[in-house]
Amino acid sequence: MLNKLSPPPGSKKNKKRVGRGTGSTGKTSGKGHKGQNSRTGGGVSPWFEGGQTPLKMRSPKRGFTSRNKLVFDLVQVGDLDKFSEGDVVTPQELINVGLASGKNPIKILGNGEISFALTISADAFSKGAIQKIEDKGGKADTI
Repeated sequence: MLNKLSPPPGSKKNKKRVGRGTGSTGKTSGKGHKGQNSRTGGGVSPWFEGGQTPLKMRSPKRGFTSRNKLVFDLVQVGDLDKFSEGDVVTPQELINVGLASGKNPIKILGNGEISFALTISADAFSKGAIQKIEDKGGKADTI
C-alpha cells in the first residue's frame, strides 16, 4: 500500500538549471548584462532608499523612556506646616490643600522642618522624612 503512494500530478517541478548553456536560461542566467544586480551578492539592502537619507537617520533620537517608570507627586516635610498639631494627614487631605495633584502616588521628602507631631499616610517616604516626622513624635504610615 505505502509503496504505491506518489505525489499528485503537477505538484512536483524540476529545479530551474541556470547557467548550463544557451538552450535554457544559459549565458547570463536570466540576470541581463552587467550591472550591480548581475554580480554575485549584488543588489541593495531592503532598507536602502536610493541614496536618500534613510528613515532611521531622519527621525529624531530622544533616548530611552521606560513605560514602567513610577512617577510620584512630591511633598516636602516643610510644606506639612499647613496642618495643625495632632492631625491625621491622608492623601486626600494633601490633594485638598493643593500639595498633590491626585493623579500619581504621593511621596514625602525630607526638605524643610516640621514643628509639631503629625500622623501622615502616603505611598512612600524618604528616610530623611521619616526621621524628621518621628523626631517630633509623629508617625509615618506607608499605604
